[in-house]
Amino acid sequence: MSSSPPRTFHVKSFGCQMNVYDGERMAELLAAEGMTAADERETADLVVLNTCHIREKATEKVYSDIGRIVKEGRREDGSVPLIAVAGCVAQAEGKEIMSRAPSVRVVVGPQAYHRLPAMVAEAAAGGRATETDMPAEAKFAALPKRRKVGASAFLTVQEGCDKFCTYCVVPYTRGAELSRPYADLVSEARALVEGGAREITLLGQNVNAWSGEDERGRRVGLAGLAEELAAIEGLARIRYTTSHPADMDDALIEAHGSNPKLMPFLHLPVQSGSDRVLKAMNRSHTAESYLRILERVRAARPDIALSGDFIVGFPGETEAEFEETLQIIAAARYAQAFSFKYSPRPGTPAATMDGQIAAEVMDERLKRLQAALQRDSLAFNKARVGKRCAVLVERNGRHAGQWLGKSPWLQSVHFTGDAALGDLVEVDLIEAGPNSLGGQLVARTSS
Repeated sequence: MSSSPPRTFHVKSFGCQMNVYDGERMAELLAAEGMTAADERETADLVVLNTCHIREKATEKVYSDIGRIVKEGRREDGSVPLIAVAGCVAQAEGKEIMSRAPSVRVVVGPQAYHRLPAMVAEAAAGGRATETDMPAEAKFAALPKRRKVGASAFLTVQEGCDKFCTYCVVPYTRGAELSRPYADLVSEARALVEGGAREITLLGQNVNAWSGEDERGRRVGLAGLAEELAAIEGLARIRYTTSHPADMDDALIEAHGSNPKLMPFLHLPVQSGSDRVLKAMNRSHTAESYLRILERVRAARPDIALSGDFIVGFPGETEAEFEETLQIIAAARYAQAFSFKYSPRPGTPAATMDGQIAAEVMDERLKRLQAALQRDSLAFNKARVGKRCAVLVERNGRHAGQWLGKSPWLQSVHFTGDAALGDLVEVDLIEAGPNSLGGQLVARTSS
């Protein structure tokens, strides 16, 4: 690569919404240094791969991407873009990346990316820079103020995890649970709204574990934070993800009925319907205690849309235990859900457990599980037909004059008519598919 400082950059984020937030913040850091975002990575002087380590073969996918960048981004003089690997794969595999991929000049973990501009400068001068420390609070204090954003924005309020589920690498790549200060979050939320956000999604590995002290010195949880954010003029919607059943407290459940800006949607992973498997996963809930939480949330907000996560084929899972997962799906009636085959993550206890399940068995179980989830998702969407709801317009649709936005229940809704990005519009829902709804515009309610 050239030794001149990069003038353009491209950030590609993989995985969860927290990675999307981190990618946005890295872009803001680089822009604050006078660099310009490039739409295509092939034309960028600097390419940042913001990686996720949750899914199978995540590390190999990073190396494949690095190879493509070197091949597709090579300039006429033989130079290639400066490549930085960030995120959870960088945290877990930093030394290996530097050894195996000499074209990578920067490796930075998710708690140290506030140092990215300085590391890029070091790499541009001919060096190589690695940083995988975990001083999360220092990171947030060093980030620039938020500026212009879209109609919907992310706000990380909590990072890390103390739960140590036996299949999960998050405690090792993101560190211990840490809650950002209340005042900082309120300030950033206000900046997001001033920048154009109508909806804010609060993010955390265990977002409902967040706690802090309000302006009066009172200890509050996520419900208290959401109540304060609801008072921000111009903010119409609040969401949060991802939650843990152990941290679903009374105040947060009640907030779904009392806070009108808190949307009727809850993503609450259960992972399995078998108590034995849940114990082997080191999940602190049982199938029964999980369903009791859902009952209480539905009592507070009867129209709430529920979402969950499922792992199929955890080591030792029997056919009878898998059937218990199908039973909890039938009881929960999810509006949407995410499901995955178990894949061993190096360094986690489950990776060395006896009873690893054959790939073909996992494939067959996943197919049945997803059929059940799709059945319930379609049923939930069909039950919305005939209702009128507010839709937040987020982007243009595929067809001329078409708009795409989100319902209060987080479904995609497409419609045509007089609207603009960022509008909240009233829409009559007239048709339903498994993944989206069709609507008819009633009125523009705000701009």
